[in-house]
Formats: sequence, C-alpha cells, structure tokens
Amino acid sequence: MKAGIIGGTGKMGKLFAPVFERAGYEMIVSGRSTAVTNADIAETCDLVIVSVPIRDTVRVIGEIAPLLGKDQVLCDFTSLKVAPVAAMLKSEAQVIGLHPMFGPTLSSIARQTIIMCPARITGTMLSDLRGIFLHEGAVCTIATPEEHYRMMAIVQGLTHFVTICMADSIRRLGIDIGKTGPFMSPVYQIELSLVGRLLSQDPALYADILQENPFVPGVLAACRSAAGELSEIVQGGDPAAFAEFFSRDTRHLGTYCERGLELTDALIECMVKK
Repeated sequence: MKAGIIGGTGKMGKLFAPVFERAGYEMIVSGRSTAVTNADIAETCDLVIVSVPIRDTVRVIGEIAPLLGKDQVLCDFTSLKVAPVAAMLKSEAQVIGLHPMFGPTLSSIARQTIIMCPARITGTMLSDLRGIFLHEGAVCTIATPEEHYRMMAIVQGLTHFVTICMADSIRRLGIDIGKTGPFMSPVYQIELSLVGRLLSQDPALYADILQENPFVPGVLAACRSAAGELSEIVQGGDPAAFAEFFSRDTRHLGTYCERGLELTDALIECMVKK
C-alpha cells in the first residue's frame, strides 16, 4: 500500500507521515521543493491526503480530482470541511474529510482528537483508517461536514476570537507584558501563554478559521452581546446583578465547572513543579 501527502513537507505532514508508515504504508510526499509532484501522488497512491493551507485546499483538490479512481481514498487535513469535502466528491475516489484538532508542534497524536467526516467511503476503509489513529492513541469523532462547521465556530472561532481580543486589548492599553510578571497569577499566566501561542503562528490560518466558517458571525454576535451586558453590569456596580449573570453561566456549564477547576489545578501544579 502507498500513501501520499500533498504538502507533506510541512509540519503537519511530517507529524503524520510516520503514523501511516507504522501502519504499513509506503509514504511519499510532495511540496514546493520536491521532485515528487501532486500529480505523482494522485496517480500512484492508494491513500491521498491534501495538507495545504486552507485557502489553497479546494484549488489543489480540483487539480488532482480528475486523476483519481474508485479504488483510491482522498482525504484532507484542513480546519474547514464543507467546501473541501464537496470538492473531493467531484473525484471518483472514496472521500473522507479529516481535521486534526491540534497543531503540528506536538511530537505525537496520542490523546489528541481527530474529526472524521466520511462522505463516500466503504465501512471497511473507514474502520481501517480510524484504526490507524486509534492505534496511535488518538481520539476519533465522527461528524458530518455541517456538524463540524457548527462545532468549530465555538471550539475554534469563539476561542481564537476571545484570545485575539485579549492580545489587542493589552496592546491598546499600552501594557508592557514584562512589567506584569511580578504581578502574575497562575490563571493570567495560562491565559497569556495561550495568547503567545496563537500569535506565534501564521495569521492566515486564524483568518481562514474565523472568516471562512459561515457560523462564526452568529457566534461572535453572541459574544459581543454577552460582553456588552457584562460591561453594563460591571459599570453599574450592582453585586446582585453580577451574581445573577455569573450564576446563569454556572448553571449552564453544570458539572464541567468542577472538572475545569480540577484540570486547571493540575496544570498549575505542573507549572509550579517546573
């Protein structure tokens, strides 16, 4: 069996190539500086994976789609699923969208989530592909491209929006991050680390996640509404109004509040030990 990763010279490709090699695939990759072309992969590989920037994904899929046959499997690794899956379905290949819910800076996919969006694929091939990830210790979630879009608007869109807003608020206030060090609480350190992690990466990735998902605007509208209401309550100085706002969210999150406390306590303990 042969598998190929288009864009496989990138970090995500380098993370996943050994995963498929350990599963018994002969791996080849293409990239800007490789002799192997995208067409070579499409014409010779049983499993074809597209791992290129989001804005290039549909175009690249369109270029290779006519080269694929019914016995091949076509996948992608992008954060968006509806348009890439639709583009892949124009080929004759079996199709499944994949979204690793983690960055390529990790050394392993163990205990990490991979979203799988089967569109046109046999049960055997789906089971085999899922088995490869499970064998590596990953967690697999099956979803439709539409379900994926809705969840990513929250899991990625809302999270990244709030993180970027925190960074920009610090900039607007003219705060010297270094001077906050002597005043740093564990929670602030965690939040600031998330800001630094995001800003150290490619802005095009986050632009695509926020701008290309049609469900993100609705999520951001809810975020703006929540921020506006909370701002009014804070400026109003009424502790009872704040407690009611706070309690509504506590009730909605339910038992996850305690779980979140436990997880962050464990994280803080690890930070202290280092």
